[in-house]
Formats: sequence, structure tokens, C-alpha cells
Amino acid sequence: MDFNRIIELASYTLPAIVTGFVAYRFFELHIKNNDKKRAFLLNREYQKQSLPIRLQAYERMTLYLERINLTKLLIRVAPISNEKHDYENFLIDQIEQEFEHNLTQQIYMSDECWTIITTAKNSTIQIIRKAAMSDRVDSGDKLREVILNDLLEKQSPSNAALAYIKNEVADLW
Repeated sequence: MDFNRIIELASYTLPAIVTGFVAYRFFELHIKNNDKKRAFLLNREYQKQSLPIRLQAYERMTLYLERINLTKLLIRVAPISNEKHDYENFLIDQIEQEFEHNLTQQIYMSDECWTIITTAKNSTIQIIRKAAMSDRVDSGDKLREVILNDLLEKQSPSNAALAYIKNEVADLW
């Protein structure tokens, strides 16, 4: 083969190689773009379907926190006997039953939000137990009175958790 034949062959092959490379890159970018678009559309569709469920979970936990708010709980749940320990246990059972009823809502919330709700529940129970151990308390009605008086001085734990839920829901928009 002479030198002219090699140059002629290269002049035909080189443009074909460049064209092939450009076509390969174009289709590669096109396919990646389509994959990203498809993933975006699927994610958007998922968000459309999951947002109402997540909002419903936040609503249920808001209702739970409102129900265990000590002021409302003590008004709603009257002492079942004159014994302070019976009333203490009854209040705690009400809080625990309500919590167990809403336990599945945690899968729709952030871990931090669920931890704050659990902390509010535990703090509420702790306030009840601490008041029941007080020497001032000798009956269910007196327990109710002592807890309500203590709440005049400080905020209920469920209020802080409610504020956190409101912020987290606001971030969903």
C-alpha cells in the first residue's frame, strides 16, 4: 500500500469515527436525560400520593398531643376513685392507650419529630407521677388540683411538641 492510499483511507475513516463518537455521546446524554426526567416524574407522582397520608399522620399526632395536654386531659378524665394512685394509673393508661393507637404514624414522620412526640408523652407521664408522689396529694381530686396548679407555672410538654409539628409541616410546602 502506498502512502496516498493510506491518506485516502484515513480521510474516509476519520470523519466516520468522529461522527460515530458524536452520535454515541448524543444518545448517551439523551438516555441519561430521559432517565432523570422519568425519575423526576415518578418522584413527583410519589409525592402527590404520599403527601396527603403524611399530612394525615401529622394531624393524628396533633390530635394526640392535644388529647394528652394535661389541662385538657384532667378536665376530660375525672378521677375514678378517691385514691390518688388509681387516678394516676388511669391517667397514664389513657395516655399510653392513645399513644399505642397512633404508633403506626411514626413511619410518615421524621425520626426527630417522632422523638419529640415520645418525649412529650414521657414528660407528661413524669409530671403526673411526680405530682402523685407529693406530700400535698392525698386523693384523686387533690392530684388533679396539684397538676393544674403546677401547669400554671410552666408550659405543658405537648405544647412544645405541637410547635415542632407545625414547623415540620410548614417545611413540607
